[in-house]
Amino acid sequence: MLIHPEIDPVALRLGPLAVHWYGISYLVAFALFFWLATRRLRHEPYASITMPAPWNRRDIEDMLFYGVLGVIVGGRLGYCLFYKPAYYLSHPIEIFAIWQGGMAFHGGMLGVIVAMIWWAYSRQRPWLQVTDLIAPCVPLGLASGRVGNFINGELWGRMADPALPWAMIFPAAGPQPRHPSQVYQFLLEGVLLFVLLWLYARKPRKMGQVSGMFLVGYGVFRFIAEYFREPDAFLGLQALGWSRGQWLCVPMVVAGVLMWLWATKRQQISS
Repeated sequence: MLIHPEIDPVALRLGPLAVHWYGISYLVAFALFFWLATRRLRHEPYASITMPAPWNRRDIEDMLFYGVLGVIVGGRLGYCLFYKPAYYLSHPIEIFAIWQGGMAFHGGMLGVIVAMIWWAYSRQRPWLQVTDLIAPCVPLGLASGRVGNFINGELWGRMADPALPWAMIFPAAGPQPRHPSQVYQFLLEGVLLFVLLWLYARKPRKMGQVSGMFLVGYGVFRFIAEYFREPDAFLGLQALGWSRGQWLCVPMVVAGVLMWLWATKRQQISS
């Protein structure tokens, strides 16, 4: 069995300032998004769009700014509403205590959707054209976040057979060997989803198809990974033996399938 290395969550201390690895993972995620999105501008149709204006690097900078706000605000509110609504209703001030931890991907995704709707409206661009551009650029950022989870020794997996070569003991979780579910999510929701989505988006697709594929791909891979991830202690497993994360993936996959089918019937090629 492997033993979690118990890496110091603080990467760098500068007097009273502490730079955490988890914060660095977010910065890496945003940098990866910016780099990939600028490369995505070379793909069709973005390289040829002229109305209402050609796509350019400044657009990506602005989208990143709005996206960061959406991730932070949506991720925090999503965690409070999806996972601990009763607690935060009785302790509303603690909603703002993001340094204490507690971010939800599904909430962050909804925050980004709202932010991109606003950005698309302000720039007079079709919203799905915007989401089709950013969708393939997101998974590697998610992978970076899972690296941060692993370094922190949090969100560990369910108990595993000691004979499993990569079974790992997380000291904070007790002496039992567990699945390194952060690694599973890094590989599935991050690396594999990126490769599949990037290759899919390289060819011209109808507007909304790439976005639909992202919703389906992430929802399916997250659903699978949740079978190996220890459910939150204050929630446990719910109906059908599924975790809260799995139940949140269900509407995501359904929405993705419906979006893809709707986009397939459209004639306009967008991405």
